[in-house]
Amino acid sequence: MTKLFDGFFRRAGLPQQLLWGFVGVLIFMMGDGVEQTWLSKYITDQGFNSADLFAVYGVTVAISSWLSGVIAETFGIKRTMLAGFLLYVFGVAGFAGIGMSQMNFPVLMLTYAVKGLGYPLFAYTFMVWITYRVEQDTLSSAQGWFWFVFTGGLNVLGAYWGIFAFNRFGPQAALWSAIVFAVVGAFFALWLNKAPSDNRFASEVPEGGRLKAFLKGLSILGREPKVLMGGIVRVINTTSQFAFIVFLPLYMFEYGLTQTQWASIWAIIFLFNIVFNLVFGIVGDKIGWNRTVTWFGCIGCAVSVLLFYYSPQIINSYWFILLCGSLWCICLAGFVPLSALVPSLVESDKGAAVSVLNLGAGASAFVGPLLVRLLQKPLGYSRIAWTLAVLYLISAVLMRFIGDKGKK
Repeated sequence: MTKLFDGFFRRAGLPQQLLWGFVGVLIFMMGDGVEQTWLSKYITDQGFNSADLFAVYGVTVAISSWLSGVIAETFGIKRTMLAGFLLYVFGVAGFAGIGMSQMNFPVLMLTYAVKGLGYPLFAYTFMVWITYRVEQDTLSSAQGWFWFVFTGGLNVLGAYWGIFAFNRFGPQAALWSAIVFAVVGAFFALWLNKAPSDNRFASEVPEGGRLKAFLKGLSILGREPKVLMGGIVRVINTTSQFAFIVFLPLYMFEYGLTQTQWASIWAIIFLFNIVFNLVFGIVGDKIGWNRTVTWFGCIGCAVSVLLFYYSPQIINSYWFILLCGSLWCICLAGFVPLSALVPSLVESDKGAAVSVLNLGAGASAFVGPLLVRLLQKPLGYSRIAWTLAVLYLISAVLMRFIGDKGKK
């Protein structure tokens, strides 16, 4: 039986020693996905601008995402993830317990920003852990599993639970439940997960100690231009997702979709995303990381983001919108091998390279709402969709200069 399971893990590309860590990230991200499908409309209904809330949140997500890998290399993976867990709990408690009770928008923005500092330190630091422990020939598959549990928790299981809890218990109780998921997820990832968390690529800490090591990690953007380009591609990757969170529900409601229908669409299409996170992780190891990202990710998203936006105008049917959204989510998964490609571009500063990817992931949480904020009133929703499509084409051009599997 043990050999059977060992064979399954090897074939699937799932690092067995990190299994409980993957489970922990899945559960933790379920909590972070609780408000995804209803918070934008809820904040708007209270008379506030939801784009402002999400933009401020995106700033702190970007900062925390950028620093996560470098902090992990400097102070240790488990300490960094624990700090992220504590910040997340504090932010959610303040948002639900104070901000929503008083409906005080400055408090809502401040506490949501603190929440944004927390989850990247927890989840994205686990990506560094994967990079430390997994061999390069299966690294893309392992990163595919990370995005499987990350997206499955955030956009599928979290979304389903969130709309159920919102309708059954109300918005505050729904958000309080996020803390329960965070506690359970942290227990699995930090206490049950016994995999070594040391950096097997690290050289000795440079003279000057941790501060110098930290600053050296931050300087990678200037030292490694291909890593920088990879970070820009990562920003573009999920910018459409975070832009859609802000405006697409409001747009779809104009065509007769109910909030429950939209929540079910969002959750179902990300089921396809999590499955294809695994598929494209394996495909990337087989046909090349760069080729997979360029054609399935960049080009695929350039087409599918427009198809998803225009779907209710083409055929105003729940099922057709669902189909087009699923295609978009499948193409989003085409970027998975980027998580293996960028760290392979450097010999030792792999945590810093992962930090650049994390910065890109976090920055998209800011850039998406910012695009909506800047373009919505003067140009309208359609111009936002076209801007997103052009960005994906730009990312395809950038991929031509990055190379594949560490070849500079």
